[in-house]
Formats: sequence, C-alpha cells, structure tokens
Amino acid sequence: MSEFPGSPRILKGALIGMDKFNPLASVIRFQYNPEKVTRSLQGQQSGNGALAEVLETAGPPKETISLKIEIEAADQLERVQMPALAHGIYPQLSALEMLLYPKMAAIMKNDALTNSGSIEIEGYELPLTLLVWGTKRVVPVRLTSFSIEEQAFDVNLNPINATVDLSMEVLTYMDFPQNDAGRALFLAHQAIKEAMAVLNLTVPPR
Repeated sequence: MSEFPGSPRILKGALIGMDKFNPLASVIRFQYNPEKVTRSLQGQQSGNGALAEVLETAGPPKETISLKIEIEAADQLERVQMPALAHGIYPQLSALEMLLYPKMAAIMKNDALTNSGSIEIEGYELPLTLLVWGTKRVVPVRLTSFSIEEQAFDVNLNPINATVDLSMEVLTYMDFPQNDAGRALFLAHQAIKEAMAVLNLTVPPR
C-alpha cells in the first residue's frame, strides 16, 4: 500500500521488546496504523465500602488495550526487497510472537541445571514490552493474547498478508520493583496524562 506523494508524514505506532541483555531485543513498527484502538479502564476499590473509604483506591485502574494491525509484503515484493522476497512477513510475525516466548538461551540453561541434578530452576523472564502510540503514549504492557489470520502466501508458503488482533494489559508502577525501568516509564506516562488533564481546563466552552 503506497502512500500518496506529498502526504503529511504520520508517526507510526510500534511494539518494542526490551531485554536486559539486549535493550532493543525487538522492534515491531506498525506498517499501517490501526484504524481504532479500544481501551478499557476498571477502577480498583479499596476497603469494604464504608463511607470513610468510598473515595479510596487500591491503586491505578486496570487498563486493557486491544487493536488490530495489518501486515503485508506487497510493497517489498514489488520492489524485489529482502527479506520479504525470501521469507514474506514471517520475520515480522516471529518478532511479535517472541514477545511471548522465553529465549532459547534460558531454556537451555534450565535444561543444563536439570541434567546436573539441580533442584533450583530459574523462571523464564519475558522482555519488557512497550506500546508506543505517539509521543504521549509510551506505556509498558503485557501481551495477554493475540490471534493471527494469515490471508495470503507465496510459492514457498511464507505468509505475505496477515491481520493480527492484539490484546494487552497496561503495567503500572505497582507491577515493578522500585528502580525498574518499567516503573519509571509508567510514571512518565501518568505525568503526561496529568498534564493533559490540566490542559483541558484551558479549552474554551462552546
């Protein structure tokens, strides 16, 4: 899908996976921004509902985000570009899926511990995933599920067109240790949200 010449440059959304040993383990830049993003916020009630506690909260609301992205290799195939020519959109889909997979190095390490008779097996840690949606929304998220509908294939059965439905949960400062990067990123996101809420007071009434 080619852009119209002279059209304004639009920021592209992205998912970024950050690994402790590889700060940019994965960058999935949206080829086309989704037409809509669905967000749901659920407040956290604190206490037993007594009058004195009615305005108390256990923390920030639980926020879930869902969106649909389209991935295709048409432009790259038309320009005879790699890696689409050899692999279609398999690399992009694999990068998305690896946000939910433990790394091979961690699996092999635990296998070695098991074979040596160790009773302490380390848990698998996924990369910190960030949803980047413009300059004001860079939030840590946990992918809860996604479905992939592969709609077209090349002669080697590599997918060349797919639609991906993503569901994710926003991770807040309560989900991270005190000095974790994810905590700092969420607090920065909330600071921007608070500033935007104050800015709303300057909007003149109709």
